[in-house]
Amino acid sequence: MGKTNDGETPREAAIRPPEPQPGSAPPASRAEGLAAAAAAAGRRGPPPVHLWNPPHCGDIGLRIARDGTWFYAGTPIGRPAMVRLFASILRRDPEEYVLVTPVEKVSITVEDAPFIATDAEMGPDGRLRFVTNVGDVVEAGPEHGIRVEQDPLTGQPRPYLHVRRGLEARIDRKTFYRLVEMGTIEVHEGTEWFGVRTADAFFPLCPADQLPPDGSAPDE
Repeated sequence: MGKTNDGETPREAAIRPPEPQPGSAPPASRAEGLAAAAAAAGRRGPPPVHLWNPPHCGDIGLRIARDGTWFYAGTPIGRPAMVRLFASILRRDPEEYVLVTPVEKVSITVEDAPFIATDAEMGPDGRLRFVTNVGDVVEAGPEHGIRVEQDPLTGQPRPYLHVRRGLEARIDRKTFYRLVEMGTIEVHEGTEWFGVRTADAFFPLCPADQLPPDGSAPDE
């Protein structure tokens, strides 16, 4: 990996806090420290967050909104590199979501799913691959399932993709419609379902008898 003139890697330079301007507020040191720790932990591959059990250091005001926007202290995090670093150290514990490093973990509020699946494509090999808003490429299959809930308020389908270790991506509307275009009817657990078939699995989206007669997306 190359170095900048200051001797840091491009990954470290991406999350280095900007130089403070005269009269400006000091940088958000807690968030910057977490990002720097994430960059260091990920130098040799995905951080092994499932192996870390550091002390819990409370809540520092991190939140992921339903639309996938990350916030710190009420302000959107406008640096995609920092968001990707935070996403790499996100973990779902039994009680809550946390950002975790080898030396500390902090709470983070997740309004729906932590990630958004923003695109999907069926490859010539019959494998369905998704791209998330934080740059993950996820191949749907037995370990990365697709599930659909019904929104209790609107009745609309609310589809999710399992990304890793209990972390999910909500599949956005345009991507869900692409899945519907790929859909087929198969027998699932003794009943006909409309769903999407990949090389390794069939993922039911809705009972076949609930499909609209005009062929549009379920509950469109």
